[in-house]
Amino acid sequence: MAAGISAIHGLLSSKTSLYPALHKKISPSCVCIKRAAGIQSVRAATSATADSQINEKYCLDLVRSRDYDGFVSSLLLPEEARRSSLALRAFNVELAQVKDSVSQKTIGLMRMQFWKTAIEEIYRDEPPNQPVSSELWRAVRKHYLTKRWLLRIITEREKDLDDRAYRNLQELEKYAENTQSSLIYLLLECLGLKNVHADHAASHIGKAQGIVTCLRATPYHSSRRKVYLPMDICMLHGASQEDFIRGSREQNVRDVVYDIASQAHVHLQHARSFSNNVPAAANLAFLQTVVLEDYLHRVRRADFDVFHPSLKNRNPLVPIQLYIRSWRKSY
Repeated sequence: MAAGISAIHGLLSSKTSLYPALHKKISPSCVCIKRAAGIQSVRAATSATADSQINEKYCLDLVRSRDYDGFVSSLLLPEEARRSSLALRAFNVELAQVKDSVSQKTIGLMRMQFWKTAIEEIYRDEPPNQPVSSELWRAVRKHYLTKRWLLRIITEREKDLDDRAYRNLQELEKYAENTQSSLIYLLLECLGLKNVHADHAASHIGKAQGIVTCLRATPYHSSRRKVYLPMDICMLHGASQEDFIRGSREQNVRDVVYDIASQAHVHLQHARSFSNNVPAAANLAFLQTVVLEDYLHRVRRADFDVFHPSLKNRNPLVPIQLYIRSWRKSY
């Protein structure tokens, strides 16, 4: 009997001890805190998604307005590489417009230092709160992009702040290799490709693009009394910087353009010599060859008059040609 009473007493004691614990578990304040924490995490996730979409749109709009051909080329890439390609091109645009947007070299150097620091922080998973940096960080994490190529683009753009003409064609080619070719190497990484033949082709396409970009920008630079064309070729044909600033259409000026354009064509031919060994998927990183071919064809039709009015307008058929080339997977 005593044992039974003891057991009942123990059972009652254990039940009594459960009440505070049960009360603690269903405490209204605890429920409120958990609910608030849940709402806060949902809001944080929603905010992060919204920020990501804003950053993506910023890069898309920037590339569309400042590098339309690159914008169209990016849209033709596979979905998993498209957003990263736009981030890389937005990064390239940001650097390219530094030279024209600053009045003093010191300010330009400060902008370049910002990007050098930003790249280091991106690879530490601490990107600056800036749209292009955030999108670049996303691309780096997704595709394990090589930091060396990003820093090489910045370093070369920084050297270009000196605002002088290229001494010779080789100097222009080196600039193109370190900027345009480096960008194409990164695009290949976005496509998941590491191939020595693709890299060789990318090197030549980048050089061709740098040369063509220099030619295409000549009327704009001349209007601002600046000339960046290689001095050795200008001297060879007796063309002065003043001839370009005046927009001269004399034969010696055309001869300078012919020589420079011919070198771009040579690089395109060299790039195509690797086509049989380049993976088909890599061709999507080389779509810019369509744009280069179009300009070289039009400048030839204008008899190498870089100031011809027909060269001022964008060819409306280029987007269609880009699509066809992407479908054929050729360059």
